[in-house]
Amino acid sequence: QVQLVESGGGLVQAGGSLRLSCAASGTIFSINAMAWYRQAPGKQRELVAAVTSSGSTNYQDSVKGRFTISGDNAKNTVYLQMSVLKPEDTAVYYCNAALRAPPLGKLNTYWGQGTQVTVSS
Repeated sequence: QVQLVESGGGLVQAGGSLRLSCAASGTIFSINAMAWYRQAPGKQRELVAAVTSSGSTNYQDSVKGRFTISGDNAKNTVYLQMSVLKPEDTAVYYCNAALRAPPLGKLNTYWGQGTQVTVSS
């Protein structure tokens, strides 16, 4: 069974940096794309950044120039390097993967359990 396990969240002061990691485990045929979403209290979950298996990336406008998403295809892992963090970046960050797994190899979406990022002012 496929699982996404996140790590790297925590408490940081404004202007600081954090690096999130998400590893996909289990039997996986292929990964189309991996992404990071976030959800702040009282708000909807929103896309932060995404990367395809070919390396194409896209970012939410508010994080462009501050966050960098990267993937390691060999490790089925995605990273989110966050810099110049702001209090408004405070949220639970969720890893997301679009991948194909047994038994049918159908393209499905999987979610991690979430990791808290808190930025203090």
